[in-house]
Amino acid sequence: MDSGDLRRAYEELLAEVEAGGFGGPPPGQLSAEQIVAHLAANDELMSEATEAVLAGSPFAYYDLETIHRPQVDALVAECGGLDGLATLLRATSHKLCALVERLGPAADTPVETHLREGFDLRVDEPLPWSRTLDLHTRVHLPKHLAQLRMLRPVVA
Repeated sequence: MDSGDLRRAYEELLAEVEAGGFGGPPPGQLSAEQIVAHLAANDELMSEATEAVLAGSPFAYYDLETIHRPQVDALVAECGGLDGLATLLRATSHKLCALVERLGPAADTPVETHLREGFDLRVDEPLPWSRTLDLHTRVHLPKHLAQLRMLRPVVA
């Protein structure tokens, strides 16, 4: 399976993170640090699922932000800020992309998938792992890229 689109999505997101200059989030929304921590934690889950697919083991993938909130907040504290989180995200995304490149025909393996992207996307069923990776590339990463951009103050 080609990871080119996934790598490009991460490069764009990481360029936004490295540009910095983020303001605080609106009430109830994630900060830039929390967004990056969420993505890094999610990368670890996606890497675990990809490793399971490669090993021929069953796996269920859950990307539910509410489940990850304590982990996200702990990760923000552990990394000590946006620079540390960006370094972590660069490492987790690189690992995921490298695993994806090894998938080959195994990419079609069904994985029990549970996704929530606001009101736009709800998945609670087995999907070919390649489809879940595609949703991550085309929906999940762009959603968080847009969130980061909205956290940058508008200059008049």
